Amino acid sequence: MIQPTSLKDHKLKSLKEALLDWINSTLKAEHIVAQSLEEDLFDGLVLHHLLIRLARLGVCLPVNEMALTSAAQTHKLEVILGQLNQHLGLEEDQTKWSVQLIHNKDLLATVHLLVAMVRRFQPELELPPNVEVEVVVVEVSKSGIKSETHKEVLTEKSAGHDSQNNSEREHLIDQLLRLDTSKVNTVKQAILHFVNRNMSSLGLQVADMDRQFADGVILLLLIGQLEGFFVPLYNFNLTPVNHSEMLQNVTLALDLLIDTGIEVSSISPQDIVSQDAQATLKVLYALFKKHKEKSSHLKETD
Repeated sequence: MIQPTSLKDHKLKSLKEALLDWINSTLKAEHIVAQSLEEDLFDGLVLHHLLIRLARLGVCLPVNEMALTSAAQTHKLEVILGQLNQHLGLEEDQTKWSVQLIHNKDLLATVHLLVAMVRRFQPELELPPNVEVEVVVVEVSKSGIKSETHKEVLTEKSAGHDSQNNSEREHLIDQLLRLDTSKVNTVKQAILHFVNRNMSSLGLQVADMDRQFADGVILLLLIGQLEGFFVPLYNFNLTPVNHSEMLQNVTLALDLLIDTGIEVSSISPQDIVSQDAQATLKVLYALFKKHKEKSSHLKETD
């Protein structure tokens, strides 16, 4: 079972979206549209069409296209996975999926299977690299219940390029803060101008980045303005009165940023609340960079 925290990881979300796009583009001619990896593959219909479409010759599936009962779906999956494993060159005990896991809508097994299919049938397709999740394995015995947690790799790292870029992004503000004060202030003023331009419609203005973002309120409102959604007032503390309420606000803000694909998982909410200038600047720069690039792209399109 995948840890709930891993399910929120933007890399896993990107991989799921890439796999859904691949399925739908592959089966476009058959007018089959999958919307969920967990809900749309367990009965074997989509896998049936994928196997026939991708393997082309030499596939014989002696099963009905539609399987309505659980027993029929299980039988169909046995036939399909048997054929797929042959095409993948795997024995049943070598796979990270099974009939039972796929039929039980196990996301981990389903993703492993689809990634293996992409690697075998369409190796030129680039999937998001370096995707890994935390997995909980629960074992029940006479002595009780034992659980273990480990990391499981879904896609391998790319050849150094992606990890290098991530490292550069992660340390960019650290590098900036080592420059002379005038250059640091220039960047801060650019970010401050960006923030105030986007907050002006709410009648708000920021003068002190470290202090005014510490309670999370303006940060949540800024995220809503930039990402185009409204954060309901009952979801956060509009007038936080203590450290706990401020921490809740900032934690929610960072979770929202991760959900929108902005990598801030290395930043602690506590650092923002404590008015850590470096942590606050990293968050604001990540927003600034994303929406400056988006704005530039729209101008080029126009």
